[in-house]
This record gives sequence, structure tokens and C-alpha cells, in this order.
Amino acid sequence: MSTEETALDRLRLVLGDERLETLFGSCVYVLGLGGVGSSCAEALARGGVGKLVLVDRDVVTPSNINRQALAFHSTLGQPKADVMRKMVRDINPAAEIWATSMFLEKDRIAEQLSAFPKPDYVVDAIDTISQKLAIALWCQEAQIPLVSSMGGANKLDPTRLRFSRIERTNVDSLARIMRKECRKRGIKNLQVLYSDEPSKPTQTPRGEHDGGRPSKGETLGTMSYYPPIMGQMLASKVIRDLCGLGENKHA
Repeated sequence: MSTEETALDRLRLVLGDERLETLFGSCVYVLGLGGVGSSCAEALARGGVGKLVLVDRDVVTPSNINRQALAFHSTLGQPKADVMRKMVRDINPAAEIWATSMFLEKDRIAEQLSAFPKPDYVVDAIDTISQKLAIALWCQEAQIPLVSSMGGANKLDPTRLRFSRIERTNVDSLARIMRKECRKRGIKNLQVLYSDEPSKPTQTPRGEHDGGRPSKGETLGTMSYYPPIMGQMLASKVIRDLCGLGENKHA
């Protein structure tokens, strides 16, 4: 019997061969490769998911380095989708990867996403409400499992993070808007990861403003650990659900 060590040994002890085969045959979309999405994609790759569709329109910038799994001084200026593809390939050379630098248009999301293999699960790690709603509607109509990340900015305590249906969220300002808009569009039982921790006030924004509103980068702060923990939690839900180990009810 071979004693050669493999990258799947520790996973096999927990999941067994049959579940590992299920994960390797599964296709998961990670939409948005920021602090949440990049850590989620990394965890899915390390967790044995064999097919990943990775979508993000941005390039790596210096302000990403404090929290994004793909952000290093060596990757500055590179498209996030390209960096993530290389990371996943280095983690699991056998994985099939579709990585693209693309802006998801709310009126064309069905067309854009249908160009890829049909997913077994979708992770929405985008922070734009119109796109999040369009993704949720597309998944609902196609009966594709989806989990969507809510807000993580200006928060400190990751123990306040929890999974829920959108209808039962509270406190989180992004979730509040999503609840209202989901009702308008007939989107029901959207699974989300959210925090019931009130957002902390930001420090005085840098620079001077000529009467205009401060930019998002000057008002939405992020801790180094918070988005990655959200991403890892999203990956855990996807892996557990695909393996039949997830809970069927949400708080």
C-alpha cells in the first residue's frame, strides 16, 4: 500500500472518498474576488472543489493588501481574476478553472453567466445591490443554490456573523435594502451571511473634499481578518451543502 502523502489526505479523513469525489465533480461560481470572494475561492480550491468559475472586473490595488487573499505587492495592477486563477492552479493543478475579468451587468447577467458551465452552487461576494439582486433572481429561476454575502465594512466582531434567510436578517444595512428589494422582485428565501453587529463609526476621512461626499474608500473601513473569515464561512457552507452535511434550516 502506498504511503505517499497527497494534498487530500486530511480532507479524506473527515469527508471520505465518496464526498471528495462529489466535490471534485462540482462546479461553484465565486462572483467577486475581493476580501470575501478571494478567501472563499481559496478555501474551495483547498477543499477539493474541482470546477471553479471566478469573476471580477477589478485589478489589485494597494488598499486591497490588508484583507484580500490575492493581494500582494507582487500582484499590484494585475487583474484579480488572473491572480486568482494562478493561485487556484497552484493549489490544485487538476482543477478546471474559468476566470474572467468581467463587469456583470444587471440586465445581462443571465446571458453572461450562461456562457459558463452550469453551477452546482453560486457564491455572491459582490457589493453592488443591483447585481446582487439580478444574481439572486437568476439563481431562483434556474433553481441553483446561492449564498450571498452581506456587509462586513466597519465591523470588528466576527462571532456576530451568521447564516440566515434574507427575510430574517436585522441590523445589517445592506441586508435591510436587500430585504426590501427582494420583496419587490419576488425573491424568496435568499440565503445570506450577515452580521447583527452595528457598524462602528469611521475615523475622520483623509484629505479635503470640495463640498462633495467622501468616497467609499474613505468611509468603509475593513479589518484584516473580517472579510477573510466571511469568505471561509461561505466556503464552509458550500462544501457542507454539496456533501450533504449542511443544515436545512436557517436562523
